[in-house]
Amino acid sequence: MGVEHDAPNSRIGEQRTQEGQPDRVSGGGDDAHSASESLVFPALAAPAGRHYGARRIRRRARVSASATPLVAPPAPRGEDALSALISLLRDDIEACNRLIVQHMQSDVALIPQLAAHIVAAGGKRLRPLLTLAAARLCGYRGERHVGLAACVEFIHTATLLHDDVVDESALRRGQASANALWGNKASVLVGDFLFSRAFQLMVEDGSLEVLRILSSASVTIAEGEVLQLMTQNDTTTTEDQYLKVIEGKTAALFAAATEVGAVVAEQPAAAQAAMRDFGMALGVAFQLVDDALDYSADQQALGKTVGDDFREGKITLPVLFAFARGDEAERSFWRRTLEEREQKDSDLPEALALMRKHGAFADTIARARIYGDQALAALAAFPDNAEKRALAAVVDFVIERAR
Repeated sequence: MGVEHDAPNSRIGEQRTQEGQPDRVSGGGDDAHSASESLVFPALAAPAGRHYGARRIRRRARVSASATPLVAPPAPRGEDALSALISLLRDDIEACNRLIVQHMQSDVALIPQLAAHIVAAGGKRLRPLLTLAAARLCGYRGERHVGLAACVEFIHTATLLHDDVVDESALRRGQASANALWGNKASVLVGDFLFSRAFQLMVEDGSLEVLRILSSASVTIAEGEVLQLMTQNDTTTTEDQYLKVIEGKTAALFAAATEVGAVVAEQPAAAQAAMRDFGMALGVAFQLVDDALDYSADQQALGKTVGDDFREGKITLPVLFAFARGDEAERSFWRRTLEEREQKDSDLPEALALMRKHGAFADTIARARIYGDQALAALAAFPDNAEKRALAAVVDFVIERAR
């Protein structure tokens, strides 16, 4: 049986030319790492021993909870916030990464080869970081959270493989996407493999409650992606429908990632709900910022082609704002470009101008800040410690990506 293994198509070359082939993305998307001191993750390897390269993540000094008995240390901001969280959870992250590499292996050589391509491409591993941090915040001192963090990352990586096929994406994190290199069939099937690995890890954990949370999240993610297909190219989409899409395709996994951290720590139901609320609000804020960045970011910082959502006819909040506030001529422009998909080279600049005219970018980020405040309010239920301060700073990081 043959496997599709297409050479990168012309779209890859076009997108890479537009991006300037950044060696390391820093800014938008879920793909950036900050940098000073290096934390080395194990090299990713196929069964035959092929070396895929070690990945380095910069980290800064560990957050100190005892620097002063009266005043908590100031929370780091931006990329420093992510570095602080990585430093705080260094041992857990390294254990999680080893588990990811271990469970990525298969006697079917293409599976680890393709999986390593997307895993080694970078990414902040924000979702598994949330699981690790939530468990530690809730006082957990065991090791179950490491396996569940790996499970969360496998679910996320599987959805990326599937999304790139659905969106016909040629680039992922500044590199050729797996479907561009190996074809759609291989990408879908390896995505299925990673989903299956995630469920193996859930079963190994042995908790029916954990299985319920993560399996429900997987269902919700699929529903969110299908709902996005239904609203795509439809300018009559409402804001409520849009929010349901991003709650499903993005925020549901954030919510599950944080909730299982409280579950393994055997926190009461109220604390588990608070951690879930934190993750859900953070996930919505994350996607709102991503949707704004797709139109307003510097392409090299974004890590993908600016305007992809526009070209695909996706209905996001910046579009909804500009459409609702525009006159009939402007609405005709949106119908032509997004519904009928009749686009000219000058249409993306025109779309950006209309969004700026109607304050679509600023209002989308303002909405993200509202959800960020909701995430911080959910954290207020927990006693102050280093993990809580680090998670609060991550909320700022998620929103400040839009700067």
